[in-house]
Amino acid sequence: MMPAPENTARQLLDFYLEAGADALVGEAPVDRFAAADEPAPVRVARAPERAAPPADITRPSPALAAAAPQAPDEAIMAARQAAKCAATLDELRAMLEKFDGCALKGSATQMVFADGNPQAKVMLVGEAPGRDEDIEGLPFVGRSGKLLDRMLAAIGLDRSSVYIANIVPWRPPGNRTPTPQESQICLPFVLRQIELVDPDILVCLGGPSAQTLLGIKDGITKTRGRWFTFNTGKREIRAMPTFHPAFLLRSPLQKRFAWRDFLSVKKALAE
Repeated sequence: MMPAPENTARQLLDFYLEAGADALVGEAPVDRFAAADEPAPVRVARAPERAAPPADITRPSPALAAAAPQAPDEAIMAARQAAKCAATLDELRAMLEKFDGCALKGSATQMVFADGNPQAKVMLVGEAPGRDEDIEGLPFVGRSGKLLDRMLAAIGLDRSSVYIANIVPWRPPGNRTPTPQESQICLPFVLRQIELVDPDILVCLGGPSAQTLLGIKDGITKTRGRWFTFNTGKREIRAMPTFHPAFLLRSPLQKRFAWRDFLSVKKALAE
């Protein structure tokens, strides 16, 4: 039986939302950072004017120079200095909210810091927030978050017994994967976050998380289910990469491997 047209249209809209296409684009440009009550500019047809002489493009205006983004190396050094000064998770969150070295902050709705129990023995770290996380300000609250909750429940855990964060705390446009540069700029903050939580087990959700935190080159298919050593700054703990829940939604046959990984985590907690 062919699906009803309204069901097909609904599925297509859900696909676009999951991919990050959550705004309509018209022919006229719209400044979405302007105040909501600010009236849209009205175009008025004018007679053609004589072209002005070209400006000196070799000398940028003071306004453009002031708005120039921070160089990546400088942003990384600033992140390291700020993260090092944080004595608690609350201080780290406050410093991250003031940090302007990552350009993703300007396009995201809000920062997504963490969720769960800071005294937990298990800490899970993903890549970056998605659309739903960007709206609610918490990690893993969309479809992939619901799947993660079910995976945790299967081994007797929930959000009150784990701590969840991301490498990058701001949503990349279109839910794309964070660039290596964006991850390196935010890395000092999540490293300090792991150090302050000081879990017994670190679970890296997805390849980018595992590669950034564990320094491995292989993809997640080769590394998932294997135990690695991670230095929290205070001690060495066990770390395991596994598939990201969003990947499992797209590839449900891989859930059996993630199930094995979570069983290994459960066994390690019992030791």
